[in-house]
Amino acid sequence: MSEDAAGKTSGIPSKKVLGLFALAMINVAAVLSIRNFPSMAIYGWSCVGWYVIGAILFLIPISLAGAELATGWPEGGGVYAWVKQAFGEKGGFTALFCEWSNNLVWFPTVLSFIASTLAFALTPGLAANPWYMFSVMMIAFWGTTAIAYFGEEISAKFSNIGVIIGSIIPAVLIILLGLWWLGSGQTLVLPPFSLGAMVPTINLSTLPFFATIVLLFAGMEMAGFHALETRDPQKDFPRAMALSAFIIIICTVLATLAIAVVIPADQLNLASGVMQAIQYFFNAAGIAWLVGPMALLITLGGVVNLASWLIGPAKGLGIVAEEGNMPPLFDRTNKYGAPVAVLLIQALIGSVISLLYVFLPSVNQAYWILSAMTVELLCIVYILVFAALIKLRYSQPDTPRPFKIPGGIVGVWIVGGLGLFGTALAFVVGLMPPAYFSSGITYVLSVLLGTFLLAVPPLVFLKFKHPGWLKKFPRGENS
Repeated sequence: MSEDAAGKTSGIPSKKVLGLFALAMINVAAVLSIRNFPSMAIYGWSCVGWYVIGAILFLIPISLAGAELATGWPEGGGVYAWVKQAFGEKGGFTALFCEWSNNLVWFPTVLSFIASTLAFALTPGLAANPWYMFSVMMIAFWGTTAIAYFGEEISAKFSNIGVIIGSIIPAVLIILLGLWWLGSGQTLVLPPFSLGAMVPTINLSTLPFFATIVLLFAGMEMAGFHALETRDPQKDFPRAMALSAFIIIICTVLATLAIAVVIPADQLNLASGVMQAIQYFFNAAGIAWLVGPMALLITLGGVVNLASWLIGPAKGLGIVAEEGNMPPLFDRTNKYGAPVAVLLIQALIGSVISLLYVFLPSVNQAYWILSAMTVELLCIVYILVFAALIKLRYSQPDTPRPFKIPGGIVGVWIVGGLGLFGTALAFVVGLMPPAYFSSGITYVLSVLLGTFLLAVPPLVFLKFKHPGWLKKFPRGENS
């Protein structure tokens, strides 16, 4: 083995291509989603209170935790590397696999959003055509998979440009329109502002919404999967976390309020998607001609959101396989360092689920259960991350952490404790069945069983782990 090859022990080509801005955009691409704005705007001023709850119990804790863990252990694998340090291979593998497996069910959701949004730029009626929906979904899915094939440098450029054009610019445009509406003397559909109006109503009917709020900011750890391609992880990770959190919270809160100011809540309730809300908004502002271009921008934003979740966990799974914890098939990479085998496997599984989702409406109730499982799986990931944050302050107190959560062990317990409480509560309320399920017990048991089946494979892989699975040559030379 050459000296150059021997140096590639990390499992990823050694080229450092990511800086502060690129890392921040990876997180923004994974988290900022315009399709969530109308569903939040129906709550009027209280949406601010809901966002504050999500920020306190999840966004701020995961941002601080991710910054400390990423600078203390700037290794490939993201959550796998962090949780492994605290709880060993079983814990790390479980956290990573849950983050990957939840995507398999989530992919059709974001793909259908992409297809239906694009229809507004073409002919809105296309959204009711299953062949159109499935075709666009597959083009988007396999297209982003193809981009991931060419490695980190190309993926990062696509993410940087796409998130600005497809997420940040549309959000800023909505905010500017909201400000123009306020300044033009137009009728405001919201009641007069008061601090009391921002306090959300929390009861049994709104409690299930809590899981949605907490996980609205899921994905802030996504940059951690790219530690090995980062030029200066100790300096850039905490800054990227702060920058991305600022962009996300400002765009999310202000754009949601802008929609709430212009569009009556009953119109938002009747709307079937974000573009119906945008169409109402632009018609009211007298710029209906912008609906088509806006649809194209938001479609791109959906594709970028898909791409960020598509590549991050896949890269982590490739590193798990490289360490000999999965069959060599999962470690197949190309000359760009992309985990081609994992990308292909998840694309095939996601395509089959998308096919069923589009052409078999009878599976929608089952799909609701699968969607609930994604919430439970993500909660498992974040519970393990917050627990790892706390444990590592005790088990590895001397490990250099260029960024440390302020306040010593008390500060870590406050941050980790808030995150643990928020995600644990989200896990519990995520089990609450929708009103149209006749048997709540059947629903809960189905969700728990499905979550278990999607979380347990790492234990099976480790049980049957074979010495022959450990690769004997550096990544990038086996395909």
